[in-house]
Amino acid sequence: MSLKQKIEADIKTAMLAKKKEELTALRAIKSAILLAETEKGADGGVTEDAELKLLTKAAKQRKESADIFVQNNRPELAEKEMFEYEVIARYLPKQMTDEELTASIKEIISKIGAVGMKDMGKVMGMASSSLAGKADGKKIADTVKSLLA
Repeated sequence: MSLKQKIEADIKTAMLAKKKEELTALRAIKSAILLAETEKGADGGVTEDAELKLLTKAAKQRKESADIFVQNNRPELAEKEMFEYEVIARYLPKQMTDEELTASIKEIISKIGAVGMKDMGKVMGMASSSLAGKADGKKIADTVKSLLA
Protein backbone atom coordinates (compact mmCIF):
# COMPACT_ATOMS: atom_id res chain seq x y z
CA MET A 1 0.00 0.00 0.00
CA SER A 2 1.41 3.37 -1.04
CA LEU A 3 1.67 6.32 1.31
CA LYS A 4 -1.16 8.09 -0.51
CA GLN A 5 -3.45 5.09 -0.01
CA LYS A 6 -2.52 4.87 3.70
CA ILE A 7 -3.26 8.59 4.12
CA GLU A 8 -6.61 8.25 2.35
CA ALA A 9 -7.58 5.30 4.57
CA ASP A 10 -6.54 7.23 7.68
CA ILE A 11 -8.53 10.27 6.49
CA LYS A 12 -11.65 8.09 6.28
CA THR A 13 -10.98 6.70 9.76
CA ALA A 14 -10.45 10.20 11.19
CA MET A 15 -13.67 11.39 9.53
CA LEU A 16 -15.67 8.55 11.03
CA ALA A 17 -14.11 9.15 14.45
CA LYS A 18 -14.73 12.92 14.09
CA LYS A 19 -11.10 13.76 14.88
CA LYS A 20 -10.95 17.26 13.39
CA GLU A 21 -7.30 18.09 14.24
CA GLU A 22 -6.01 14.78 12.93
CA LEU A 23 -8.07 15.20 9.77
CA THR A 24 -6.51 18.61 9.14
CA ALA A 25 -2.99 17.19 9.45
CA LEU A 26 -3.76 14.22 7.19
CA ARG A 27 -5.29 16.46 4.55
CA ALA A 28 -2.16 18.63 4.60
CA ILE A 29 -0.02 15.55 3.91
CA LYS A 30 -2.34 14.42 1.10
CA SER A 31 -2.26 17.91 -0.38
CA ALA A 32 1.55 17.91 -0.42
CA ILE A 33 1.57 14.51 -2.17
CA LEU A 34 -0.97 15.68 -4.76
CA LEU A 35 1.09 18.82 -5.43
CA ALA A 36 4.20 16.69 -5.95
CA GLU A 37 2.31 14.42 -8.35
CA THR A 38 1.05 17.30 -10.47
CA GLU A 39 4.08 19.59 -10.46
CA LYS A 40 5.83 20.34 -13.73
CA GLY A 41 8.09 17.51 -14.85
CA ALA A 42 6.41 14.91 -12.65
CA ASP A 43 5.15 11.74 -14.34
CA GLY A 44 1.96 11.57 -12.27
CA GLY A 45 3.47 9.43 -9.52
CA VAL A 46 5.69 10.02 -6.53
CA THR A 47 8.55 7.69 -5.61
CA GLU A 48 9.01 6.44 -2.05
CA ASP A 49 12.15 8.56 -1.79
CA ALA A 50 10.22 11.68 -2.83
CA GLU A 51 7.44 10.83 -0.35
CA LEU A 52 10.02 10.50 2.41
CA LYS A 53 11.52 13.89 1.53
CA LEU A 54 8.04 15.44 1.47
CA LEU A 55 7.16 14.07 4.89
CA THR A 56 10.54 15.03 6.36
CA LYS A 57 10.15 18.58 5.07
CA ALA A 58 6.59 18.87 6.39
CA ALA A 59 7.61 17.52 9.80
CA LYS A 60 10.57 19.90 9.99
CA GLN A 61 8.33 22.86 9.07
CA ARG A 62 5.85 21.96 11.82
CA LYS A 63 8.59 21.59 14.41
CA GLU A 64 10.21 24.93 13.47
CA SER A 65 6.81 26.67 13.52
CA ALA A 66 6.08 25.25 16.97
CA ASP A 67 9.45 26.54 18.24
CA ILE A 68 8.69 30.01 16.88
CA PHE A 69 5.24 30.00 18.47
CA VAL A 70 6.72 29.00 21.83
CA GLN A 71 9.28 31.84 21.58
CA ASN A 72 6.47 34.30 20.81
CA ASN A 73 4.37 33.08 23.73
CA ARG A 74 1.64 31.45 21.60
CA PRO A 75 1.26 28.02 23.27
CA GLU A 76 -2.10 27.24 21.63
CA LEU A 77 -0.58 27.55 18.14
CA ALA A 78 2.56 25.66 19.20
CA GLU A 79 0.39 22.84 20.51
CA LYS A 80 -1.48 22.63 17.18
CA GLU A 81 1.79 22.48 15.21
CA MET A 82 3.23 19.80 17.50
CA PHE A 83 0.08 17.71 17.10
CA GLU A 84 0.42 17.93 13.30
CA TYR A 85 4.11 17.03 13.64
CA GLU A 86 3.19 13.90 15.63
CA VAL A 87 0.65 12.86 12.98
CA ILE A 88 3.25 13.29 10.20
CA ALA A 89 5.90 11.48 12.26
CA ARG A 90 3.74 8.33 12.24
CA TYR A 91 4.56 7.91 8.55
CA LEU A 92 8.30 8.59 8.88
CA PRO A 93 10.83 5.85 9.58
CA LYS A 94 11.90 5.45 13.21
CA GLN A 95 14.57 8.02 14.07
CA MET A 96 18.01 6.70 15.01
CA THR A 97 19.40 7.18 18.50
CA ASP A 98 22.67 9.09 18.92
CA GLU A 99 24.53 5.81 19.51
CA GLU A 100 23.09 4.19 16.37
CA LEU A 101 23.90 7.29 14.34
CA THR A 102 27.48 7.41 15.58
CA ALA A 103 27.97 3.69 14.85
CA SER A 104 26.57 4.06 11.32
CA ILE A 105 28.77 7.06 10.55
CA LYS A 106 31.86 5.30 11.95
CA GLU A 107 31.09 2.40 9.61
CA ILE A 108 30.76 4.78 6.64
CA ILE A 109 34.04 6.51 7.58
CA SER A 110 35.89 3.18 7.71
CA LYS A 111 34.30 2.06 4.41
CA ILE A 112 35.43 5.24 2.64
CA GLY A 113 38.77 5.38 4.44
CA ALA A 114 38.25 8.98 5.53
CA VAL A 115 40.99 10.42 7.73
CA GLY A 116 40.23 14.07 8.27
CA MET A 117 38.01 17.05 7.59
CA LYS A 118 39.09 17.04 3.93
CA ASP A 119 37.02 13.89 3.48
CA MET A 120 33.87 15.36 5.05
CA GLY A 121 32.16 15.85 1.67
CA LYS A 122 32.56 12.19 0.75
CA VAL A 123 31.32 11.00 4.13
CA MET A 124 28.37 13.42 4.12
CA GLY A 125 27.33 12.34 0.63
CA MET A 126 27.20 8.69 1.57
CA ALA A 127 25.74 9.32 5.04
CA SER A 128 23.00 11.62 3.74
CA SER A 129 21.81 9.08 1.19
CA SER A 130 22.01 6.01 3.43
CA LEU A 131 20.52 7.68 6.53
CA ALA A 132 17.85 9.75 4.76
CA GLY A 133 14.73 10.03 6.89
CA LYS A 134 16.32 8.12 9.77
CA ALA A 135 18.20 11.11 11.19
CA ASP A 136 18.14 14.89 10.83
CA GLY A 137 20.66 16.29 8.34
CA LYS A 138 22.11 18.75 10.88
CA LYS A 139 22.57 15.95 13.40
CA ILE A 140 24.37 13.85 10.75
CA ALA A 141 26.66 16.75 9.86
CA ASP A 142 27.50 17.49 13.51
CA THR A 143 28.32 13.82 14.15
CA VAL A 144 30.50 13.59 11.03
CA LYS A 145 32.38 16.76 12.06
CA SER A 146 33.03 15.47 15.57
CA LEU A 147 34.24 12.07 14.32
CA LEU A 148 36.52 13.50 11.63
CA ALA A 149 38.01 16.27 13.82
